[in-house]
Amino acid sequence: MKILKVVASVGAVVGLGVTAAMAITNPNPDAYQDYATKRLAEYIKAEGCKKVPIGKDNCASIVESAQPQLAEIITNSTQRQNFILFSTYKTKLTLRWMPFLPAYQFQTVGAFQTFYTFKAEKL
Repeated sequence: MKILKVVASVGAVVGLGVTAAMAITNPNPDAYQDYATKRLAEYIKAEGCKKVPIGKDNCASIVESAQPQLAEIITNSTQRQNFILFSTYKTKLTLRWMPFLPAYQFQTVGAFQTFYTFKAEKL
């Protein structure tokens, strides 16, 4: 009986520790913006630059220089739900200035200062 109380107490302390760690390390919207901007830039360079009719040689450097604009697009296209221990982000992305790229919707969860995109669908 005494061992059961000790195990329960240790479990409660560990549970509280994990809960506190999750709350402290719940990433903020700025961290998501950085994550999503980098991922989007990588995608455009890998996929979009292949489809550019002219200027393929300069495409990657143009994408790099356009990252502040990409970050703004992501910020304006994202809805965040904060659950204290973690956050979910839903981004509906349409790049009107790159009509050859399809529109996408991404769903991402942020926890422990890390992001996990668990759904990406073409619209």
